[in-house]
Amino acid sequence: MNFAPRLDAFAIDRTSRLPLHDQLYERIHAAIRDGRLAPGARLPSTRSLSIQLGVARGTIDGVYARLAGEGRLIARRPGGTIVSPNFRSPPDTPTVPTPQPSSEPWLPLQLGLPALDLFPRKTWTRILARQARQLPIDEMVAPDPMGLLALREAIAAYLAVSRGIACGAHQIVVTHGYQDALNLTVDLVLAMGDTVWIEDPGYGFVQRTLRARSMTIAAAPVDEEGLDVDWARAKAPQAKLAIVTPAHQFPLGVTLSPARRRALLAWAAADRWILEDDYDCEFHYSGHKPAALKTMDVDQRVFYAGSFSKSLLPSLRLGYLVLPPHLVDAARTAQQLRHRGVAMFEQSAVAELMRQGHFARHLRRMAVGYKARRDALVGALERRFGDRIVLTHRAGGLHVLGRFPGLGDDFELARRAARVGLKPAPLSGQYLTPGADQGLLLSFTNVPEDRADQVVASLARAIA
Repeated sequence: MNFAPRLDAFAIDRTSRLPLHDQLYERIHAAIRDGRLAPGARLPSTRSLSIQLGVARGTIDGVYARLAGEGRLIARRPGGTIVSPNFRSPPDTPTVPTPQPSSEPWLPLQLGLPALDLFPRKTWTRILARQARQLPIDEMVAPDPMGLLALREAIAAYLAVSRGIACGAHQIVVTHGYQDALNLTVDLVLAMGDTVWIEDPGYGFVQRTLRARSMTIAAAPVDEEGLDVDWARAKAPQAKLAIVTPAHQFPLGVTLSPARRRALLAWAAADRWILEDDYDCEFHYSGHKPAALKTMDVDQRVFYAGSFSKSLLPSLRLGYLVLPPHLVDAARTAQQLRHRGVAMFEQSAVAELMRQGHFARHLRRMAVGYKARRDALVGALERRFGDRIVLTHRAGGLHVLGRFPGLGDDFELARRAARVGLKPAPLSGQYLTPGADQGLLLSFTNVPEDRADQVVASLARAIA
């Protein structure tokens, strides 16, 4: 039986100089170690404990996730969080965090994840329950291979307002995330062996996917203006497709300049194609948000890919692709042969989230939270490392880039960080060319402001 623990296992001292996150972590850790929290004991929900202790729910989420990463807790939905039945810790076990197994959901500084503590759980749960009760008969059969019409209409309306993209719902196909959008684009416009321009450095998954599809890769260098179109035209003039991240280039964060945009579109006008990955366009914190390349696409040569992985949850596996109008029929045929569409229930719930305005409010809340988290992490890094770090942080995006001159190879630095439960990514690992730049990509999305100093202190002890 999972007996609820006494509240004194979670007591915190408001007069202590130790941050609340660390206090709560130490209290629960000690209670597990000395048996006050027995194996299998169920912990209070984060909402309940937040109310009882007067502590932000995100702080408690972070503590629970940290202890789960060490194997001390297990999150069981809907059964709540329990002490791991198989975990045994000797009395003298040090409290230094151990590396989190790869099967765990996240680690501080890890790329590719939204702020899990900012997800609107209550609203989402309510919409899911209502959708389950009211699921119409026509949504119980095989889905439309192009996606639920209500969701495609909601996406078209959202893109018109947020990105200035004028498209009809018929041009949108709902995908299983960016991976699916990339594969559909390749199916529609490429043949085996065709050459594709990609950014260098860039998203490694794109490289692996194209190689698996037997495509020829031309890795074009990226500078402060984005992908070097002149270099690509000179070195790989036979290319049929360019894959770019124009708003916030991954991983350098630069924006594709107006001159490069015009050059890229002029190149594509001659029976070539562009796939625009606008993966984090919602998150821009100062100045004007960079426009989507698609808004300049008068010749209809741009595929525009978006995803709910960064704005909602990666586990939804939901994204979308805006198609050039003359490829809509071909895409419908391809979808019927590929996987016959995406699960209707999740599509219906996201459509309702967008229709009721919750999605837009959630994005505004995330943007405010991310700016605060970025500023806190940057401040902590500057205080802790001083002139031993060269920081690059742009006006938008989901990570900062830290270079550590003289401290060693970035792969080795990342390995050292992993040993204390952190997961920055080495910059050189994003390059295809030899002699790559060195540094660590540090995501701030899941590092609340009150944890920034503690996370950076752990990073400094690991790599300095």
